[in-house]
Amino acid sequence: MSRITLKSTTLCPCQSGLHYGECCGQYHQQTHVPSAEALMRSRYCAFILHDIDYIIRTTAPAQQHLLDAQALSDWAQSTQWIGLEIVQNQTALSPKTAPIQHSRVAFNAFFMQQNQRQVHHENSLFVQIDGVWYFVDPTVPLPSNKQPCLCGSGKKFKHCCGGFLT
Repeated sequence: MSRITLKSTTLCPCQSGLHYGECCGQYHQQTHVPSAEALMRSRYCAFILHDIDYIIRTTAPAQQHLLDAQALSDWAQSTQWIGLEIVQNQTALSPKTAPIQHSRVAFNAFFMQQNQRQVHHENSLFVQIDGVWYFVDPTVPLPSNKQPCLCGSGKKFKHCCGGFLT
């Protein structure tokens, strides 16, 4: 199945209350995403629209080659997303002077499966690299604690992104 398109005047599926063109639509078109929460919302919307390229592009660069595009596409197509609730948005987990910033967004994504309403709860980690926010995917192999961090900070994984994945 191909990517679904929306009119820019349609309410955004991320449930921000904004039109798609003012919200996730601009991010899907390569516009800078200003925050971890906006990135999380735009990724949720991308799953609804089957925009797997966006899902991959917004995952931490060191992890992108580890993602299975076909599996992501199959999952997006087999899931009927029906709602999103932001539970908590923790910004600036790192000191503001740090070159790499981390944020965490906890959310509930509601979907239908076998005519039953289900909920997917996630506490996602995001990292800002060179001013661009990325999702850190805990489902793909991660560096060991003593290896360099996947964000390129030069720190060991356990002292950078790994420290926020607990």
